[in-house]
Amino acid sequence: MRTIFRDDHEIFRDQVRRFIDKEVVPHHAAWEADGIVPKDLWRKAGAEGLLCVTIPEEYGGPGGDFGHSAVLIEELARANATAVGFTTHSDITAPYILAYGTEEQKRRWLPRMASGDLIAAIGMSEPGTGSDLRAMRTSAARSGDDYIVNGQKTFITNGMNAGLVVTAAKLSSNSKDLTLLCVEEGMVGFAKGRKLEKIGLRGQDTCELFYDGVRVPAANRLGEDNQGFTYLTHQLAKERLIIAIRAAASVEALLEETVAYTRDRKAFGKTVFDFQNTRFKLAEVKANATMLRVFVDHCLGLLLNGDLTADLAAMAKLLGAEMQNRLLDEMLQLHGGYGFMSEYKVSRAWVDARVARIYGGTSEIMKEIIARTL
Repeated sequence: MRTIFRDDHEIFRDQVRRFIDKEVVPHHAAWEADGIVPKDLWRKAGAEGLLCVTIPEEYGGPGGDFGHSAVLIEELARANATAVGFTTHSDITAPYILAYGTEEQKRRWLPRMASGDLIAAIGMSEPGTGSDLRAMRTSAARSGDDYIVNGQKTFITNGMNAGLVVTAAKLSSNSKDLTLLCVEEGMVGFAKGRKLEKIGLRGQDTCELFYDGVRVPAANRLGEDNQGFTYLTHQLAKERLIIAIRAAASVEALLEETVAYTRDRKAFGKTVFDFQNTRFKLAEVKANATMLRVFVDHCLGLLLNGDLTADLAAMAKLLGAEMQNRLLDEMLQLHGGYGFMSEYKVSRAWVDARVARIYGGTSEIMKEIIARTL
């Protein structure tokens, strides 16, 4: 019995699950073929109060806590619909605006983000920089009341749909400090590149962004000059826990699917589940999934109390991503040839999970963060 969630969280879970079953699951395959989720889904989610759930009511949000966010993350993972980019919009980008934005910025953007009328993304990754944020080259030169932004971003989740991109840039090429600027769709010189083709999360629109002398008003700066790296690192622990929450929920959902499949599928005159090897493999999956769940819930409790540390978040992300990949591979194997068919949830989940060891900081970066505490 999980104790991390309150009754209001579980009531919210019922609402989320109904929404996903009705509005997401029937259409998800088509969105994967198109490589993008239609904006209409965002408006429907906004109308249901499913976007920006931690944003206070005074800024148009439902006023929930991260426990409500975790419920939404889990339910999308259970449906294998993590390609729907609500989390990047609601739980990564919106908190930057809430935490570091001015009152005018909060009232200008957050209500429209909560309603789904404005989709947001965060522009950090650049070609050739990988996990090294301080190596980014996008520049922002002050010119009167504006910043002139030049550079390129890549692997941007929600990039095609985004009307607002929180963009990290440097005021000096020699500096390691970053400044966060909110770049809006339609600004002269701001362009979206091609929609990137990925092996997994194919329904998630991911693209390149180009900044060619984009004039961004100083009123669009988040927080202070040269404080962006500090802001980013403050938010990264939560982002990494999100990946772990997603991993734990995915493994649990696929375990249920695989148990049902092996009980139904017959080979050599008996069900696949009747073979000792199958039962032992599934027993290992359940033991690992239970251990991961307990640790992730512990970290979630710490986050809700404001006590989650960077090293614990790195542990959760490292273990969650690595275990998800390994355990899904075991369960795909138990499906035999059908596990290689895209129509089965396990095959799609297996492909989608591979990026968990890369984004949010690679597994190698997580090990480096943990090693610093030794």
